[in-house]
Amino acid sequence: MSILPEKNALNPRDEIFVSAIVLAGGKGKRMGREKQFIPLNSKPMVLWSVEKFLPLVDELILVLNKENIQKGVRLLSKVKKVKFASAGTTRIKSLESGYRQLSPDSRVVAVHDGGRPLVSRNLISSCLNAALDYGAAVPAVKIKDTVKKIDGDFVMETLDRDSFVAAQTPQCYRREIFDKIFSKRLDADYSDESQILEKAGVKIRIVCSDYKNIKITTREDIIMAEAFMNKKRKKKKKKMRFGFGYDIHRLIEGRPFIIAGEKIKYKKGMLGHSDGDVVIHAICDALLGSIAAGEIGVYFPPTDLTIMGISSRVIAEKVLEIFKTRGAKIIQIDATIVAENPKIKPHYTQMRKNIAEIFQLDIGDVSIKAKSREGLGDIGQGEAVSCYAVCSVEA
Repeated sequence: MSILPEKNALNPRDEIFVSAIVLAGGKGKRMGREKQFIPLNSKPMVLWSVEKFLPLVDELILVLNKENIQKGVRLLSKVKKVKFASAGTTRIKSLESGYRQLSPDSRVVAVHDGGRPLVSRNLISSCLNAALDYGAAVPAVKIKDTVKKIDGDFVMETLDRDSFVAAQTPQCYRREIFDKIFSKRLDADYSDESQILEKAGVKIRIVCSDYKNIKITTREDIIMAEAFMNKKRKKKKKKMRFGFGYDIHRLIEGRPFIIAGEKIKYKKGMLGHSDGDVVIHAICDALLGSIAAGEIGVYFPPTDLTIMGISSRVIAEKVLEIFKTRGAKIIQIDATIVAENPKIKPHYTQMRKNIAEIFQLDIGDVSIKAKSREGLGDIGQGEAVSCYAVCSVEA
């Protein structure tokens, strides 16, 4: 079997309108958690794929679960060519959702798994150009292992591995070919959309891919992906660093009580230039301190009236952006809230979930606890709330 070699292809968008659909709505059952936003070398996994496509396409439709779309919007709100679509119950339903968002000007479409962060721009271009030449193109690698056909637990025969390839993404199609996929009712699920075209008699060109273009499905795959990335970047060895943060806010009536990203019903709320979330503020200062990048007042000065009342999540996003530029990775966060009222303990689990989501960590890497002042001082009298935070990072 001949495989079309990957070539230094011209950018197809120099001449025609190019679209990409990135599917990132899976549940991550084999991973044990959703993998789209798992940090991969200090960057959410799905961003690696999106950033590879952006220079090569005129539009990119990112397909996410409904609960993750806002997270995607926060990450890519400044990128005008990115659109969002809600994932369906199956891969083909998710693809159909992205298909409905395509521009009528689209002439060639790439479909990529958000779980393949190591795709190269050269491979993307090669597949797009092959699709223009042949109508449909799929990247693949030759199988290196011996392939056995089995029946239950027994080998039936050994197959000729030279007659088989392992398919990858991006799978690319001329628009009129791609439209054929959705020209009839699709009740069954498919592992990729090219199967539908195969049944329709469409010949699909194979483009030689790279064995590094792996799909992240297990925790071991993350280790492999980061190893490939680190080898390519030849970055300096990281070291463990630690940071400490502290914040305090006065309590007043007429303000919402927002803490650790959670809005709690209480007669008072925290006074502040932002929403007054002492936990996020303390954590952000701890993180900035761990990489000697100042404190949040440097980036969000209280004299700037244009940011009055902003969500502390915006502050956290800025800190994550700084971490990204420094190549730093958050390892663990531990925060201690000091408050007399309201009672914090009933909200521990949700607060940990919020902080894990905001700072892109596993919940097992986030600790939240609370102490009282036993009636002593401003905090003990219910006039203020404070928070202490420590973190460990690699940088």
